Amino acid sequence: MGGRRVLIVVPAWNEEEAVGETVREIRAALPGTDILVVDDGSTDLTAAVARQAGALVLELPYNLGVGGAMRAGFRYAVRHDYDAAVQVDADGQHDPTEVPTLVAGLDHADLVIGARFAGEGAYHVKGPRKWAMAVLRIVLSWVSGTKLTDTTSGFKASGRRILPLFAEYYPVEYLGDTIEALVIASRAGCKIAQVPAHMRERRAGNPSHSPLKAAVYLFRAGFALLLALIRKWDVSVRTTQLASVAQKDAVA
Repeated sequence: MGGRRVLIVVPAWNEEEAVGETVREIRAALPGTDILVVDDGSTDLTAAVARQAGALVLELPYNLGVGGAMRAGFRYAVRHDYDAAVQVDADGQHDPTEVPTLVAGLDHADLVIGARFAGEGAYHVKGPRKWAMAVLRIVLSWVSGTKLTDTTSGFKASGRRILPLFAEYYPVEYLGDTIEALVIASRAGCKIAQVPAHMRERRAGNPSHSPLKAAVYLFRAGFALLLALIRKWDVSVRTTQLASVAQKDAVA
């Protein structure tokens, strides 16, 4: 894909009803691309369904959350020398035909976000969730030095320079995989960009939207942002290694 060896990482927790069709859709849209489903301690048949659909499956012994599952996926990508890893949700909300656009964005950035509020698609939020996203958008655009319209999207492409960083430091706390990951990448000197992306309905299960959950989201998002900004991440050593990787890429 664009000359890169790409790994699709699908974090999945109790997604037996959706993950099979998601894997088959990715295989149809991106033939020849490796798909790794990280079964995040599911208690249903997620792993078996994903394996039957044709995915590689990494089974975690217990539930770590999206951040923990993605960190495992990044470590797999580093150990198997992939050039890029793209996160795609197991519930079918991300369109795999848009993956090449994200990967193409890695020509000019280390991390590319599939942004839901960038002029395409009909996805919208309201109430406390919208307010939280607006604050996150303003603060994280300032931190990253890049105008970002969607800082909580899980649809992201990570390039070769950033994979070792995320394999070691990717946050496992709630919302850390979105908010804190952007702070870590920015502090390591990585370039962040975004491209427009569509958000679809879930294939199965219920969306997590309700007034109470939106209010809880507002509180948690604010706390996660505060924690990300005050936490001292020692990424200096890793930053040196990133520079080394960039130099090798330039020579290649």
